[in-house]
Amino acid sequence: MAPEAVLEIIEKQFPDEVIDLVPEGVHPHAVVKPDRWHDIALFLRDDERLRFDWLRCVTGVDHIEDKIFTLVYDLHATLPAETPSGIWKVRNEIAIKVRVDRDDPHVASVADVWPAANWHEREVYDLLGVVFDGHPDLRRILCCDDWVGHPLRKDYEYPLEFHGIPAVTEFAQTRPQH
Repeated sequence: MAPEAVLEIIEKQFPDEVIDLVPEGVHPHAVVKPDRWHDIALFLRDDERLRFDWLRCVTGVDHIEDKIFTLVYDLHATLPAETPSGIWKVRNEIAIKVRVDRDDPHVASVADVWPAANWHEREVYDLLGVVFDGHPDLRRILCCDDWVGHPLRKDYEYPLEFHGIPAVTEFAQTRPQH
């Protein structure tokens, strides 16, 4: 199914939730409001025409000037290949973008919709500070539990040391300037 057709189905089902549709280019996507993101995710997975059964990635983008984060969900609909090996092939792919307020970043978790979201949401939480409401185990996954802040925010101030370990920004630099 062409990206235009997929996006048309989404817009028809959720006309008040779709902000923008971009069917062309290398990354066709829909931008949706965060309020009903979980309902939209269930629809994308369960609708017989779509069947987006694989969440490949969740990416967070910091738009510091606009005071928002954009969460990008890359989705695939797969079918078993007609080969003895049973290799799965991608039938459709689309991205959904959800924008959340940078000062109070909350969005519904979709870990119950696509289990892969569990790890991806924890990563976005750890590095950007986006809270995924309803997540089964929302805690840091890459940084130490006592790490302060979220290191992929554009305004993050990197510490000069952590538990006595010096942090340098360049090889062999003895007086890092941040």
